[in-house]
Amino acid sequence: MPSASLTSPRSAIEQRLIDARARLNASDIAGACALANGVVADVPENRDALYLLAVCQRYLAQYDEAFATLSQLEALAPTLGRLHQERGHCHRDRGAHAQSRTSYERAVALDAALPASWLALQTLYEATGDATQLQRAREHIAYLNSLPAVLVNAKSLLTEGDLYHAEQLCRHYLQQHGSHLEGMRLLADIASRLDVLDEAEFLLESVLSFAPLHHDARYEYALVLAKRQKFSQALEQSRLLLTAQPGNLRYEALYAAQCAGLGDHASAIAAYTRLMGAFPEDPGIALSLGHAERAHGAQTKAIEAYKHAAERRPDFGDAYWSLANLKTYRFKTSELEHMQALLDTPTTGLADRYHLAFALGKALEDHQAFDQSFACYALGNALKQSEVQYRADLMERDLTLQAQILTADFFKSRPASGASAPDPIFIVGLPRAGSTLLEQILASHSAVEGTMELPNIRVFAHQLDGRRTRETTPRYPQCLHELPAERLRTMGERYLTDTRVYRTQKPFFIDKMPNNFRHIGLIHLILPNAKIIDARRDALDCCFSNYKQLYAAGQDFSYGLDTVGAYYRHYVQLMSHWDAVLPGKVLRVQYEDVVNDLERSVRRLLEHCGLPFEQACVDFYTTQRSVRTASSEQVRQPLYRSGIGQWRPYEKHLGVLRAALDPVG
Repeated sequence: MPSASLTSPRSAIEQRLIDARARLNASDIAGACALANGVVADVPENRDALYLLAVCQRYLAQYDEAFATLSQLEALAPTLGRLHQERGHCHRDRGAHAQSRTSYERAVALDAALPASWLALQTLYEATGDATQLQRAREHIAYLNSLPAVLVNAKSLLTEGDLYHAEQLCRHYLQQHGSHLEGMRLLADIASRLDVLDEAEFLLESVLSFAPLHHDARYEYALVLAKRQKFSQALEQSRLLLTAQPGNLRYEALYAAQCAGLGDHASAIAAYTRLMGAFPEDPGIALSLGHAERAHGAQTKAIEAYKHAAERRPDFGDAYWSLANLKTYRFKTSELEHMQALLDTPTTGLADRYHLAFALGKALEDHQAFDQSFACYALGNALKQSEVQYRADLMERDLTLQAQILTADFFKSRPASGASAPDPIFIVGLPRAGSTLLEQILASHSAVEGTMELPNIRVFAHQLDGRRTRETTPRYPQCLHELPAERLRTMGERYLTDTRVYRTQKPFFIDKMPNNFRHIGLIHLILPNAKIIDARRDALDCCFSNYKQLYAAGQDFSYGLDTVGAYYRHYVQLMSHWDAVLPGKVLRVQYEDVVNDLERSVRRLLEHCGLPFEQACVDFYTTQRSVRTASSEQVRQPLYRSGIGQWRPYEKHLGVLRAALDPVG
């Protein structure tokens, strides 16, 4: 059982709250209330202090004050289950049973691991003779009673987002009680949320080794595999689940998602269509269907699905962003007004707000309302930045280490090793730099397979780096000095084996994971005959295009003008290093050159890859294939010049970006 903590301690303010809780447990209600009040005065946004204060006020029968405190808490955390439970307690103690039932039902809808709410609801359902709901409450109470109290507490903390304390409780319990299946599942959930996916995968594999028929654990295992982009393994798990429980709609949705992950969009569309028939009111299914239709090239059907999702849930920010992200959809005035109203509503969730902000930014840009558009982009980025934890200093450190450690002398001392196959063509660079266009051009060649942004190289780097905290000095790339030729060849062969699932019988294939520019040294060592292409775009155009883009995952550097500019600058510096230590290894293709002279650029690309010229590569926009990136619709059209100079209408807002780019901008 892994023992290292996944999280870091919270700030010292927590000690004051610990003291307040201790006083509350000792029935010193007034003392606890005073301490909680003090924390709220110093840190009014601390939701734990607000919750504790409301509890104290209820114990003191200060119900009006408690409701006011809970309203203050709701403005900060409207989906906090304990908030609604405490409101239910206040209503119950005042004899307002109808209001208490509403609050308790809201609480368990948000957090199913609240025993006090379920017990209160059981009493209320018994009093009203609601047999169906009473049975549901009893089942939940029985399940929670089957768990150790410490795990119930940890589940509730996890639901509230308190991963640190949830992990501490869960890990301590497992250290004392060994392989408790539900405890391992819970710790796997925490690891997955923290993106420590190797531990999550290991824990769930362990659960299944003890309990092969534990379908919930197998479902969670498949989700972790999918998160690691191990789509073929996840697909197999979904098939096992459907074999065990045919017709289970949750497993059907899992199967559809894995088909989409593997590029089998026809099967995904068929599965999502079946699910839509069973759950026509579910906005998430409609959204997923839209994504599959879009990747399949059926834009009209994608729009229908996205609009259906928005109709089912009018504040569904992702539905509006998905429409905007088509890059070709134009919103009506009524739609813009509705989106703005949702964005201005305080109770709209964080994720919905930043999706709406990015969608409005694109819509207002299309209307040439550039100042308003930038304000929306800025808001969306600020909201998203509050969610991610990007550390620009650590990224700079990691990129600098590549240049410091993988020197010309290092490569001279390492004769050709690795797997000799010439199959892979890597397209690297920044997102929004034209990599999808280059992929579409090359994938139009009869000998080249277009796949997707493959995670395999990043996984190798992560494995070489080992388990560590972000602040610890990385083992990778220093550890490359220690790897024998046999290990490098094995890694290259594993890459070719693991990526075979994305290919047909064509001799060459494309891996267009842009962030692989960080790992060109590793690629050269394990796949010395692979071709590498650097997709480069004007710095201001590329960086601002990233700033305008909301990514489904990753690319956390893009949510600030300063961070995206610094990232581009370090990218250029590292690519210059690779050019110096591995001369001729990388072909640089400037997006603007492709637009200005397509055929010449196509011939350069094909020559670098050792491929004969084919006219289909010039007529790339006629090629029918799935494209899953933000540029999917653009690469299905002939080249256009409107992508050049897109930053200019926003020039007065880009001073921070210019400064961050200096001197490469």
